[in-house]
Parts: sequence; structure tokens; C-alpha cells
Amino acid sequence: MMTNQATGAANPVLAEFVRGNMVENRHRGAFCVVDQHGEIVAKAGDISALIYPRSAIKSLQALALFQSGAAEMFDLDDKDLALACASHLGEEFHVAGVSRFLEKIGLTAADLECGAHLPTNKAARKALLASGQQPSALHNNCSGKHAGMLAVAKALGVDTKGYIESEHPVQVLVRECVERVLNVQLTPDHCGRDGCSIPTWGAPLINFAQAFAKMSSGSNELPTVYANAGDRLFKAAASNAELVSGTGGFDTDAMNVFAGDLMLKIGAAGVFCGALRGRNWGFALKCDDGNMDAAHAIVAGLLSAIGGNSDEIENVLKTMKVQVSKNWRGFEVGHMQSASEIASYF
Repeated sequence: MMTNQATGAANPVLAEFVRGNMVENRHRGAFCVVDQHGEIVAKAGDISALIYPRSAIKSLQALALFQSGAAEMFDLDDKDLALACASHLGEEFHVAGVSRFLEKIGLTAADLECGAHLPTNKAARKALLASGQQPSALHNNCSGKHAGMLAVAKALGVDTKGYIESEHPVQVLVRECVERVLNVQLTPDHCGRDGCSIPTWGAPLINFAQAFAKMSSGSNELPTVYANAGDRLFKAAASNAELVSGTGGFDTDAMNVFAGDLMLKIGAAGVFCGALRGRNWGFALKCDDGNMDAAHAIVAGLLSAIGGNSDEIENVLKTMKVQVSKNWRGFEVGHMQSASEIASYF
């Protein structure tokens, strides 16, 4: 159980699983919402605690495409940029999109160092298995980000081999870009290897919320290239939400129903980061135990509290605010739900 470093108090319960007529599991966590000036709009739990953001900050890592000149050199379009920010489900249009991205930079799937796994999307997985084909690195949900990092290597004029390693010029630049937006020095004392093999760096939760607000608003605290890149990356993701996640993905459905006003990105182990662009608010959350169902419930409750201002939006959010669980017989056995107290933090 994570506790507030200053007070020693446990983080609040932000989601719970109800079975029958009682709460079976409680999921604690923290979240932070900030405005474009970095001022706190709402918070819960210890927002100063260090977290690994995992895939939730792919849009921050993609700043290296602009800092290196790769975006201009290879004439990357919004679909390419959306894939660079994606944790896609491995559907055919994702595979085709990443293949096209790699072709633009003169490379192939063999150059990807993210590893191969079956598509996350059930239909795509079933189709691939039925075809007798083996999954490739193109099906990896991080293949778009890795294609972007390969583009950075080509733009820098360095060897693409080993681009996943922390000392490689690509990861050095990615780290510098993320540090600049977070306004935090990332150190080897708080560093691990992500699921797709690149480094993941720990930093305080609040700094990730502030970074997304800066990226959304084009803050004058950022270099011009970062401010312009942030605007383009967020627009590319929001307007190509199906590439960022996929069919039935919550990131996709939420960004689509918010009609361009929302940038939302999932990260493994219970993390979400995003921005409400109309208000230039950034947010970040972490479910302490890493439960992804609970994290989905928390972010849906958070979005409902700060931006769920229409029936259409609420209809999408409620699918994650209350997630029904069924057993193998098809009986409803319980549900995961966001804590009603989330709205009270505003």
C-alpha cells in the first residue's frame, strides 16, 4: 500500500470491486489535475510520489521526432505521429500503418527491437492464428513508438542497432526531451526497463500532469519547437484515435466522443495521463496496485467529474465507471466501479 511520504497516510480508495452485496476489493491511488500555469485544480493522494509512467507518455517521448528533425526529414503525417503515440491493439490497419511508417524511413520490421506478441484485439488475434502466421514485431502494441525512435536514429545519423538502450543517442535525446517538459532530472536511481524494452524513468505524479498541461497549452515555458510539436502530436492523436488504441479501446472511444478536446493515453500498471485541451488542463493518475480495470474506472470517474458534460460522453464513460464481471456460465458476479468520492476532490 502506497502512503503519503509527508503524512504517512494511505492513498484514498478510488475504485472498488463489488461482489454480491459487499465490497470485495478496494483499490487505492492518486491523481492530479493542473491548469496551464501548473496550478493544482484537484488532487487525491500523494501526488509527489515517484511513478513509472510507462506508455502513458509516448507523446512526450515523441518530441524527439521534432527535436531531431525526423518529422520534417521524413515528412511524417498525422497518422505516423498518432502511431508514434500509440499502444495499439495489433489490428490490420495498425500493422499496415507501422509498415508504411517504416517504409518511409527505409527500414523494415526486422529493425524493430520491441519484440513480437499476438495482437491484443481478440478478432485480430483470432484471424492471425487462423491464418497460421506467427506474430511479428509489427503486432507489438509499441511498434509505432519504436518506428518513431528508429526515425530519430536515422535523422541523427547514428546506428539504429541498440536504439532501445539508455546510452544510445536516441534514448539520450528522448530522455532530454522528457526531462525538459517535466522540469525534472531523470536519474539512473529511478530507472527500469519497460515492457517494450526501452528505459522508463520515475518522476513525481504531479510533474506528468503539468507536462500534459504544458503540451496542451503550448506553454511559453517550453521551447518553441516543443510547444508546436505538442500541439501537433495531441491533435494527431485525438483525430486518429483508432490508431492510438483500436476497436473498442477506451482511449479510442473516449477521445472520439470528446471530439478532439481530449488527449488520453493509457500506461501499464495502472497509469493514465492526458489533457482536456479546451481548458488546457493536464492530468495524471496511478492506481497503487497496478490493476488496470481499477485504473480504467478511476480515469472514467475523473473524466466524468471534469469533462462529462453531455449524455453522449457519459454513455461512453459509464462503460468503464461501472464494469460488469461475468463468470464462465455467463452469470454477473460483480462489478468494478469508480469511487463516488472522486467528484468531491474538485
